[in-house]
Amino acid sequence: MPDTECAVLYTDGSSLGNPGPAGAGFVLYGPDRSLVAEGSIPLEPTTNNQAEYRALIAGLHKAHACGFMHLRVRCDSELMCRQLNGSYRVRSEGLKKLYAWAKQLLGRFDTVRVQHVPREQNTEADRLAQQAARRAKDEANAGPRSDAQSSSAN
Repeated sequence: MPDTECAVLYTDGSSLGNPGPAGAGFVLYGPDRSLVAEGSIPLEPTTNNQAEYRALIAGLHKAHACGFMHLRVRCDSELMCRQLNGSYRVRSEGLKKLYAWAKQLLGRFDTVRVQHVPREQNTEADRLAQQAARRAKDEANAGPRSDAQSSSAN
Protein backbone atom coordinates (compact mmCIF):
# COMPACT_ATOMS: atom_id res chain seq x y z
CA MET A 1 0.00 0.00 0.00
CA PRO A 2 1.53 3.35 -1.02
CA ASP A 3 2.04 5.85 1.81
CA THR A 4 -0.22 8.30 -0.06
CA GLU A 5 -3.20 6.02 0.72
CA CYS A 6 -2.42 5.61 4.43
CA ALA A 7 -3.25 7.67 7.48
CA VAL A 8 -0.16 8.65 9.49
CA LEU A 9 0.02 8.49 13.27
CA TYR A 10 2.85 10.16 15.19
CA THR A 11 3.17 9.20 18.87
CA ASP A 12 5.39 10.11 21.80
CA GLY A 13 5.52 9.57 25.53
CA SER A 14 7.19 11.61 28.23
CA SER A 15 8.02 10.93 31.86
CA LEU A 16 9.36 13.53 34.27
CA GLY A 17 11.55 11.46 36.54
CA ASN A 18 11.37 8.06 34.87
CA PRO A 19 9.29 6.97 36.67
CA GLY A 20 7.45 10.15 37.37
CA PRO A 21 4.48 12.22 36.24
CA ALA A 22 3.99 11.33 32.59
CA GLY A 23 2.13 12.18 29.44
CA ALA A 24 1.16 10.68 26.13
CA GLY A 25 0.85 12.60 22.88
CA PHE A 26 -0.30 11.70 19.40
CA VAL A 27 -1.08 13.41 16.11
CA LEU A 28 -3.17 11.71 13.43
CA TYR A 29 -3.16 12.80 9.78
CA GLY A 30 -5.42 11.52 7.03
CA PRO A 31 -4.11 10.09 3.77
CA ASP A 32 -4.24 13.63 2.31
CA ARG A 33 -2.00 14.75 5.25
CA SER A 34 -4.73 16.91 6.78
CA LEU A 35 -4.87 16.97 10.58
CA VAL A 36 -7.59 14.59 11.80
CA ALA A 37 -6.97 14.47 15.55
CA GLU A 38 -4.44 15.02 18.27
CA GLY A 39 -4.24 14.02 21.90
CA SER A 40 -2.38 15.15 25.00
CA ILE A 41 -3.10 12.79 27.87
CA PRO A 42 -1.74 13.20 31.43
CA LEU A 43 -0.74 9.86 32.96
CA GLU A 44 -0.11 8.56 36.45
CA PRO A 45 3.58 8.32 37.42
CA THR A 46 5.16 5.84 35.03
CA THR A 47 8.31 5.20 33.01
CA ASN A 48 9.08 6.83 29.70
CA ASN A 49 8.77 3.50 27.85
CA GLN A 50 5.34 2.87 29.37
CA ALA A 51 4.28 6.38 28.37
CA GLU A 52 5.46 5.65 24.79
CA TYR A 53 3.18 2.61 24.63
CA ARG A 54 0.26 4.53 26.18
CA ALA A 55 0.62 7.21 23.49
CA LEU A 56 0.62 4.56 20.78
CA ILE A 57 -2.44 2.84 22.24
CA ALA A 58 -4.39 6.11 22.47
CA GLY A 59 -3.48 7.01 18.90
CA LEU A 60 -4.41 3.56 17.58
CA HIS A 61 -7.81 3.80 19.27
CA LYS A 62 -8.41 7.17 17.62
CA ALA A 63 -7.25 6.00 14.17
CA HIS A 64 -9.55 2.98 14.36
CA ALA A 65 -12.47 5.08 15.62
CA CYS A 66 -11.96 7.39 12.63
CA GLY A 67 -12.33 4.42 10.32
CA PHE A 68 -8.79 4.25 8.95
CA MET A 69 -7.71 0.76 7.88
CA HIS A 70 -4.30 1.58 6.40
CA LEU A 71 -1.88 3.21 8.80
CA ARG A 72 1.74 4.30 9.13
CA VAL A 73 2.89 4.75 12.73
CA ARG A 74 5.91 6.97 13.31
CA CYS A 75 7.57 7.32 16.69
CA ASP A 76 10.98 8.22 18.05
CA SER A 77 11.16 5.32 20.53
CA GLU A 78 13.55 2.91 18.88
CA LEU A 79 12.90 0.34 21.63
CA MET A 80 9.14 0.32 21.07
CA CYS A 81 9.47 0.21 17.27
CA ARG A 82 11.90 -2.70 17.42
CA GLN A 83 9.72 -4.57 19.90
CA LEU A 84 6.62 -4.12 17.75
CA ASN A 85 8.50 -5.14 14.60
CA GLY A 86 9.87 -8.27 16.30
CA SER A 87 13.59 -7.45 16.41
CA TYR A 88 13.64 -6.97 20.20
CA ARG A 89 11.91 -9.08 22.82
CA VAL A 90 9.81 -7.42 25.50
CA ARG A 91 11.62 -8.19 28.75
CA SER A 92 10.16 -5.59 31.10
CA GLU A 93 7.17 -6.82 33.08
CA GLY A 94 5.84 -3.26 33.04
CA LEU A 95 5.72 -3.30 29.23
CA LYS A 96 4.39 -6.80 28.50
CA LYS A 97 0.70 -5.97 28.94
CA LEU A 98 1.05 -2.68 27.06
CA TYR A 99 2.87 -4.48 24.24
CA ALA A 100 0.12 -7.12 24.01
CA TRP A 101 -2.56 -4.41 23.99
CA ALA A 102 -0.74 -2.47 21.25
CA LYS A 103 -0.29 -5.61 19.12
CA GLN A 104 -4.00 -6.40 19.48
CA LEU A 105 -4.91 -2.89 18.31
CA LEU A 106 -2.42 -3.01 15.42
CA GLY A 107 -4.15 -6.19 14.27
CA ARG A 108 -7.38 -4.26 13.67
CA PHE A 109 -5.87 -2.51 10.63
CA ASP A 110 -5.66 -4.05 7.16
CA THR A 111 -2.14 -2.69 6.71
CA VAL A 112 0.09 -1.05 9.27
CA ARG A 113 3.77 -0.23 9.41
CA VAL A 114 5.59 0.99 12.52
CA GLN A 115 8.57 3.19 11.71
CA HIS A 116 11.24 4.77 13.89
CA VAL A 117 11.81 8.44 13.08
CA PRO A 118 14.30 10.94 14.53
CA ARG A 119 12.98 13.17 17.31
CA GLU A 120 13.18 16.14 14.92
CA GLN A 121 10.46 14.53 12.79
CA ASN A 122 8.19 13.96 15.78
CA THR A 123 8.01 17.44 17.27
CA GLU A 124 4.21 17.82 17.51
CA ALA A 125 3.64 14.51 19.31
CA ASP A 126 6.61 15.34 21.56
CA ARG A 127 5.14 18.76 22.38
CA LEU A 128 1.78 17.19 23.27
CA ALA A 129 3.41 14.50 25.44
CA GLN A 130 5.53 17.08 27.30
CA GLN A 131 2.47 19.28 27.81
CA ALA A 132 0.53 16.33 29.26
CA ALA A 133 3.43 15.35 31.56
CA ARG A 134 3.57 18.91 32.92
CA ARG A 135 -0.20 18.80 33.56
CA ALA A 136 0.21 15.45 35.35
CA LYS A 137 2.97 16.97 37.50
CA ASP A 138 0.88 20.04 38.32
CA GLU A 139 -2.09 17.82 39.27
CA ALA A 140 0.15 15.66 41.48
CA ASN A 141 1.61 18.74 43.19
CA ALA A 142 -1.87 20.15 43.83
CA GLY A 143 -2.69 17.05 45.90
CA PRO A 144 -6.16 15.91 46.86
CA ARG A 145 -8.74 18.58 47.52
CA SER A 146 -10.23 18.68 50.98
CA ASP A 147 -13.99 18.91 51.48
CA ALA A 148 -13.59 22.52 52.55
CA GLN A 149 -11.80 23.38 49.27
CA SER A 150 -14.22 21.55 47.02
CA SER A 151 -17.52 22.69 48.54
CA SER A 152 -18.97 26.12 48.15
CA ALA A 153 -19.72 28.35 51.12
CA ASN A 154 -23.36 28.51 52.25
